[in-house]
Amino acid sequence: MTISDLSLFQTLKSKMHWHQTRQGVLAENVANADTPGYQGKDLESFSFETALKTRTTGLETTRTSARHLQASMVRESGSAKADAADGYEITPDANTVVLEEQMMKVTENQMDYQTVASLYTKGLGLIRTALSRGG
Repeated sequence: MTISDLSLFQTLKSKMHWHQTRQGVLAENVANADTPGYQGKDLESFSFETALKTRTTGLETTRTSARHLQASMVRESGSAKADAADGYEITPDANTVVLEEQMMKVTENQMDYQTVASLYTKGLGLIRTALSRGG
């Protein structure tokens, strides 16, 4: 079992994957901003609680103390799906994409991705530091 197999890191990986998928959906919206009748799409919000519940567990470890963390090998079992987004504005040709909204969502998505990637990197660094000082 590697460090990155811990459920915390697997969940952070899932969150980063969700952001990558959302970036693609938002890019598609921007690309179709002038397409008549195009309905803008977005992903359902990512939920850490749901992500943890949808995982399948493999090898389980035994806790010998209540203070120990429970670790398990996990695999992703779901994928993100794009749904039609509710648009606030609709053009005369029935297009629901507003470029300003999409660009704000792209920026927010990028900032959130960078935050999750930073948490992942710092978490791995903390564990490596703890393991290197213990030996």
